[in-house]
Amino acid sequence: MNIYKFKPEGWNNEITNVEKNNITQYIENNETLQGIVKECDENFNLYINLGNGITGLIPRQEVEKINVDENGIPKSNLCTGKVHKFVQFKVKEEKDNNVLILSRKDVQEEALNWIRNDLKEGQKVAGIVKNIMPYGAFIEIGGGVVGLAHIEDLSIARIKTPYERLSIGQKVDVMVKYINRENGKVILSYKETLGTWEDNANRFKVGMITNGIVRETEKNKNGLFIELTPNLVGMAEYQDDLDYGQQVKVYIKKIDNEKKKIKLCIMKNN
Repeated sequence: MNIYKFKPEGWNNEITNVEKNNITQYIENNETLQGIVKECDENFNLYINLGNGITGLIPRQEVEKINVDENGIPKSNLCTGKVHKFVQFKVKEEKDNNVLILSRKDVQEEALNWIRNDLKEGQKVAGIVKNIMPYGAFIEIGGGVVGLAHIEDLSIARIKTPYERLSIGQKVDVMVKYINRENGKVILSYKETLGTWEDNANRFKVGMITNGIVRETEKNKNGLFIELTPNLVGMAEYQDDLDYGQQVKVYIKKIDNEKKKIKLCIMKNN
């Protein structure tokens, strides 16, 4: 899977230093630039220091394309929440006194068009984790457009919270699982980027002693699931004295490539 080059806000942590002589080029080429919001005024307009004595102004109506009211105006907290954060924008026009009028909304419109027309299910894209809920993680995939990765799509090994896999602000690669072309909503999968069962199993050999993490236990106590990697789980004999999330040392007894199963033995005195 190839990673599409549409990067989320702040992915490269590079601030665009605008050159006075290039402003016309930025406008004509419809270039996407990036900077950090320094201030939000009482009218919820955003200000960005573009370097070389140039100030960028994002009017409130140009801050957001997706989360807006019936008049196309974003809520005030969406504007104030951008202060000290990276945003992407396009230059709309040049004003007097070294002030440029910018639009983040235009970047989002471009990103939404990309999702509706060009993005494909099964495609791998770059993302940044923006928020984490008990049921999954919200990951920006470009231009402020955010997709959801449900908790069951974060790893093969079962986990109780997405925080066991991801953290807010983390840069990740994700696979597009589903796209709603009409509303631009995207469902993502993180586990698809962590390698296949075969990829992960090839890292281990029979007779090897390695570390694992206790995951779900079978109710009938037939076995205990041990995570070797996020996308590889083996089974060991049940033990009452082990808790979920506990780290253990295991001996690899058998690797069955045909059935995709690994049999483990938990080492004593962990």
